[in-house]
Amino acid sequence: MSAEGGTRAIIAALAANLGIAVTKFIAWLLTSSSSMLAESIHSVADSGNQLLLLIGGKRSRRQATPEHPFGYGRERYVYAFIVSIVLFTLGGLFALYEAWHKIQDPHPIESWQWVPVVVLIVAIGLEGYSFRTAIKESNHTRGKTSWVDFVRRAKAPELPVVLLEDSGALLGLVFAFFGVVLTLITGNGVWDGIGTAAIGLLLVAIAAVLAIETKSLLIGEGANPEAARKIEQAVLAGEGIERIIHMKTLHLGPEELLVAVKIAVPRTDRADEVARHIDETEKRIRDAVPIARVIYIEPDIDRAVAPVAP
Repeated sequence: MSAEGGTRAIIAALAANLGIAVTKFIAWLLTSSSSMLAESIHSVADSGNQLLLLIGGKRSRRQATPEHPFGYGRERYVYAFIVSIVLFTLGGLFALYEAWHKIQDPHPIESWQWVPVVVLIVAIGLEGYSFRTAIKESNHTRGKTSWVDFVRRAKAPELPVVLLEDSGALLGLVFAFFGVVLTLITGNGVWDGIGTAAIGLLLVAIAAVLAIETKSLLIGEGANPEAARKIEQAVLAGEGIERIIHMKTLHLGPEELLVAVKIAVPRTDRADEVARHIDETEKRIRDAVPIARVIYIEPDIDRAVAPVAP
């Protein structure tokens, strides 16, 4: 997944959410609708999240230092994890609190009744544009992978985060729309509170999914099965490699992979031959999987095979 594609999706989502947040706040001030307030906070939280993703992407491009010899690629995972916390606390929990408050003290929308409906319709259109951009950018690398697997297995966090945020925003707008419309039809503010509660539960669920997936990336994930297969094929494709004794991979960042492999070499090879075979193997690995930038190859004798008697 290209960083450029993720950045385009983030900027599109940020522009949409900033405009939506302003209009929602105006609608809340005019109508006192709890659904509109919850959606306003939701849009503010989303805007902050997109800024965090942009900051994480910028910081991850810093050069390696003696204290951080493998660079800062994982900063993108750290900021994506912070996004899940912000979405849970500022978005989900606030919406649930506001829902409880509104259900305890329901009141109808008595003034500017058309404003929240118009704002929500416009917001659905803007969020739909942002969601379409995220889908378009994701399709460049998703291939035939299902959307669920794409979110679960993607090593770059930006597009999955934006996809989940935008899908949650669209559903939240639908919940708010039904809450506001039912409140206007029935004159009962409880519907507004129910819509707000649905928004809160949705945001908490999305935040939990994001936290689980980004936690896995923070702990350290290996190469996907396809990349691992290509690396194994590249190792075994050259001369002087009898077999792979064991191999481990680790993502240092979305576009940087560490490969550590222990290989069995012929007992009769000289040191200069082993060194040449290792250099050739490193080149084949990088050609097969370009993001394999840090490679360690350890030669060894295959002790599982008995030496040939002289």
